[in-house]
Amino acid sequence: MSAGSSLRRVRSGLSRNRLRIALAAIVLLSAGLVAAGSTDGLSTASEEEVPSAEPREGHTAITESGRAGTITVYGPDGDVVYYDNSRTKYFDVDPVEGEESVIEYTATDTIHSEGPTCSDPPCALNVVERVDLSTGEVEVIYERYDYKEVAGEWHDADRIDDERVLIADIVADQVFLVNTETEVVEWLWDAQSEFPVEEGGPYPTDWAHINDVEYIEEGELEGHVMVSLRNQDQVVFVDPETGMNENWTLGAEDDYDVMYEQHNPDYIPESRGGPAVVVSDSENGRVEEFQREDGEWVRSWEWSDERMQWPRDADRLPNGNTLITDTHGNRVMEVTPDGEIEWQVESTLPYEAERLETGDESAGGESARELGLESRTADAGDEDEDGLDVLGSLAGLVRSIVPHRVYNAILFVSPAWMGRPEFAAATVGILAGLSWIGLEIAWRLHDAGVGVRSPVYRSGRDE
Repeated sequence: MSAGSSLRRVRSGLSRNRLRIALAAIVLLSAGLVAAGSTDGLSTASEEEVPSAEPREGHTAITESGRAGTITVYGPDGDVVYYDNSRTKYFDVDPVEGEESVIEYTATDTIHSEGPTCSDPPCALNVVERVDLSTGEVEVIYERYDYKEVAGEWHDADRIDDERVLIADIVADQVFLVNTETEVVEWLWDAQSEFPVEEGGPYPTDWAHINDVEYIEEGELEGHVMVSLRNQDQVVFVDPETGMNENWTLGAEDDYDVMYEQHNPDYIPESRGGPAVVVSDSENGRVEEFQREDGEWVRSWEWSDERMQWPRDADRLPNGNTLITDTHGNRVMEVTPDGEIEWQVESTLPYEAERLETGDESAGGESARELGLESRTADAGDEDEDGLDVLGSLAGLVRSIVPHRVYNAILFVSPAWMGRPEFAAATVGILAGLSWIGLEIAWRLHDAGVGVRSPVYRSGRDE
């Protein structure tokens, strides 16, 4: 063996060892960051772990429907006045009119055992319940067993009067009005009567994903029912007598510039500066509002910041602020008309937030046009709350590379303590580990004299 060949071999070994050391350092650092997050992460799995809140006028109710189902109510002083995690998932929550300390909510229990109510587990028990916050007494208002658990929940219910409730039924892609005293369904709208099953999500597994329903009590659309079809990227308005009012439809299938798998639209009537709709544009990572102008919906306001990841609820409060639930930003916040965050509380996977004293879906809030709100977007110079630290920057890099919907899906099923920084660290560690394995394989093949010939080559003039 020549001296030159030996020198090249030594240099190759040194280069390989440097790469090994660098990759090993990345893997170990990533593992350490993930491990640190697992012991010092956010959790609302028990009342003792629920983060404290700053004082705020009124009571704030927050539901969670992810890794741990919870409902938490903060008092004006920031203390927790009510907490429950007995159901698998919690969704819509509303104050009960005329009952100062009573709330009503929708929840789902997962049934894992086979029995009379579940022939092929897992199944779901969907409920509308009422709880007295002062006594903790819970009353089941209406319930139904459903045959599946995935996309088998009731995400929203809207009370019409003392006996009747509108329910958004994801299971059957329907909205129905039920008399909770007699349990008779008095009216039903089926999305399949208006939309082709070839559009939307996978049929029949999770086709429309109707996640919100609201009865409109006044104005031009009085008596209509507003329905959010998440997988069709549309908010529609249904006349119980004649069906869907197509001229009022907001959004269109796969028109992601308008909305992308939205949640919990809130209707603002003419008396408060509407018609307008505040909506959580979930997969686009923003909250926006649309104003009705000359027979069309026009975007009149939007808000986002660097941390916002997957908003799923937004209500305009009577004071002009907007109460926002950012599920994968792990927070509930109140944003002022100037676009500043005035109040915020951490939460693992919040679904909906309600300021109880302001009425159902904050009935006194005015439209963005009426208030003169100015839009604020994430690229307008906002600084992420993670600051300029390495982990925060890394999280931003991973989020920019991984498709938004995939990123959200992974965060939704990951452990409760794993937030965006931990996910970013884990992603980098896995990529470094896979790169290391690939290099070791390539080096072994090279040392053994095994080469890989490209199937494409340039033919010379003379062969």
